[in-house]
Amino acid sequence: MDTRTLGDSGLDVSAIGLGCMGLSHAFGPPVDDRVGIDLIRAAVDRGITFFDTAQMYGPFVNEELVGQALAPLRDQVVIATKFGFAFDGNRTGGLNSRPEHIKASVEDSLRRLGVDHIDLLYQHRVDPEVPIEDVAGAVRELIAAGTVKHFGLSEAGVDVIRRAHAVQPVAALQSEYSLWWREPEERILPTLIELGIGFVPFSPLGKGFLTGAITSDTAFDDTDVRNTLPRFTAQARAANQDLVDLLTTIAARKGATNAQVALAWLLAQHPSIVPIPGTTKLHRLHENSGAVDVDLTPEDLKELTAAADRVEILGERYPEHMQRMINR
Repeated sequence: MDTRTLGDSGLDVSAIGLGCMGLSHAFGPPVDDRVGIDLIRAAVDRGITFFDTAQMYGPFVNEELVGQALAPLRDQVVIATKFGFAFDGNRTGGLNSRPEHIKASVEDSLRRLGVDHIDLLYQHRVDPEVPIEDVAGAVRELIAAGTVKHFGLSEAGVDVIRRAHAVQPVAALQSEYSLWWREPEERILPTLIELGIGFVPFSPLGKGFLTGAITSDTAFDDTDVRNTLPRFTAQARAANQDLVDLLTTIAARKGATNAQVALAWLLAQHPSIVPIPGTTKLHRLHENSGAVDVDLTPEDLKELTAAADRVEILGERYPEHMQRMINR
């Protein structure tokens, strides 16, 4: 597996990471712990060193799973987790990025992960009630104390990124980016390149849609968040099939899969981009990690980008109540 450095941070990670959320949260019933542990350790065997979790995945149980899986391999991996939500027991409440809550949250994450430091700590969502300077200042203190190594943001806009970076250098921004969602190209990605900040796209395969395994007839489990997403209505899936068909054509020509071409396209956009596809299946893990070996020529990239430009995507990413948590 190739490695990449997240911006100017000096934090080196595998070119493709593993988003661990789906093992415990959002995309149907959680997997058995043994299945999750085996998959995470298989990822390390494939050369993946970058693992993404968060307090709210479960909540809490995903951090515990990731910590248990990686305990024997701690020195070989980079673990990223997130703060930023309030909790009432095991129920997720609203946003909370007050400095005292950040520090208490980090102590809880360290305990659940079974580690003495967090390699990359993201603010999960921007809290409009807390100045980002206060958030960055709190993380700066944790970095000085050695319990956190690097600071990250998630789904933050340009103004927030700049203000946070002025207080504590931001190593990485995590936001959605794929051939299915290219909004970051307008302002976010140029800002990250300017400031020397890495970009960690989540949902780089469009929550599975770009793989071609999901059609307008696919039925999701009752607990699957895709049931609530406007972009995953049957009508939207049918309308957006043109993009999948395009990927299928190019993948066949390259002797690769849809997922591999979609990930290779992301990797080609900038050397500091590190996508974190998630999966619960070993064969998908192997498939995704093989994207680093797919050679897209400049002509391939131009064709793929131009064709994607012509596809009019139907449906918003999130319902309105979730969209309000994203700072643009």
